[in-house]
Amino acid sequence: MGQKSLYCRLIVLALGLIVRVLVGLLGMGGGVLLVPATVYLLGYEPASGSPGRLAGLLCMASMPHTESSMVDLHSHILPSMDDGAKTMEDSLAMAEEAIADGITHVVATPHASADYSFDYRRVRSAVEELSSRLAGRLTLASGCDFHLNHENLLALRKDTRPFCINQKDYLLVEFNDFSIPPSLDQTLHELRLAELRPIVTHPERNGILRTHPERLRKWVTQGCYVQVTAGSLSGVFGPSPQKHAWNWLSRGLVHFISSDAHNTARRPLKLKFAYDAVSAQMGEDRARFFLIDNPMAAFEGRPLPFVPEIATDLQPRKRKRFFFF
Repeated sequence: MGQKSLYCRLIVLALGLIVRVLVGLLGMGGGVLLVPATVYLLGYEPASGSPGRLAGLLCMASMPHTESSMVDLHSHILPSMDDGAKTMEDSLAMAEEAIADGITHVVATPHASADYSFDYRRVRSAVEELSSRLAGRLTLASGCDFHLNHENLLALRKDTRPFCINQKDYLLVEFNDFSIPPSLDQTLHELRLAELRPIVTHPERNGILRTHPERLRKWVTQGCYVQVTAGSLSGVFGPSPQKHAWNWLSRGLVHFISSDAHNTARRPLKLKFAYDAVSAQMGEDRARFFLIDNPMAAFEGRPLPFVPEIATDLQPRKRKRFFFF
């Protein structure tokens, strides 16, 4: 290591310690301002892969309680839109739970399906009313839980923005539980050609995809992304979705963890338990990617900062058994 390189590293370490002290004195609010400023002064650019990455990592490590800035890309928080919240009071109760849980951004994604028609003006009106009632304590945006039926695809060709997350280019895509015809492979490919970024929602809860994970893998290699439901990780939807959610997380097939919240009972708008579980199993850096960094990039219409490498074997590893005679 050259003298100049060593000198720079010592400066980085010293500044990292200073940031820790100042964050402790000023609290979280000060930390939010200090961390980006220090990263900028040290010349850290996440996409560059430059030596400044050490400075960025030190500053990120100095930021306490990172789970208090989680982003939820999938929720049914809007009242009377689908099978989610029934009233504005339900929506407010869900929002309060999210705030208490450390969630800062929520995307309202009502179903766009044969059962629930999608009315963009009505959705935007409900988002604005809910935002007003919350007085800025939770950042809301809209998208939808998009079903790949003929009518939806025709509407999407006319204007993609109403259906996409925060009117950018990421689109939540939900598949039927009973049939996923091969023609939908081409449909996903056409969405990519249209410069959209499809996100396959909760495949761990779809029996067809659990039986044929190679289809999910194919879609991911073609440029699609995958979101699993937070509740699946704790077994809310049963042992099979739980097993597959964790397996696909470890195999590099998952990019987001969202709540898919519908109410305040069985399917609440909470993510911290998932953040803690992923931190314990895979490390806090992975938890941050799945629940903060990647979701925020999709919210803002940016490329994902973390795209895991896909394992060649998608089947769960069998535990070794030992027999004694």
